[in-house]
Amino acid sequence: MNALIVLDVHARDVVGTLFKEGVSDVGAFEWIMQLRYYWENEDCYVKCIQTNFPYGYEYLGNTLRLVITPLTDKCYMTLMGALTLNLGGAPAGPAGTGKTESTKDLAKALAK
Repeated sequence: MNALIVLDVHARDVVGTLFKEGVSDVGAFEWIMQLRYYWENEDCYVKCIQTNFPYGYEYLGNTLRLVITPLTDKCYMTLMGALTLNLGGAPAGPAGTGKTESTKDLAKALAK
């Protein structure tokens, strides 16, 4: 239940921001910067900015999800871009700031 609440609160915040900014175009940066799921050609895809990954369908259990902040969104955008280029990502920063947890949460979002 915790994971569902965390994701719904983030979705509420995103919709509020889109409304406040007056976003009405599906190509607007405020929309495409979000981690989005699309059903295309009988398969699910995860998109963020210009990246497009097939959903992994790997069940990872009913685990807790990280609270998604604007910094988490930026981390997701950077890591998804690196994955598109077949590169890895190594977030840097002080200890205890959630670098490892953010990376693990992105893996959960991609179901990989």
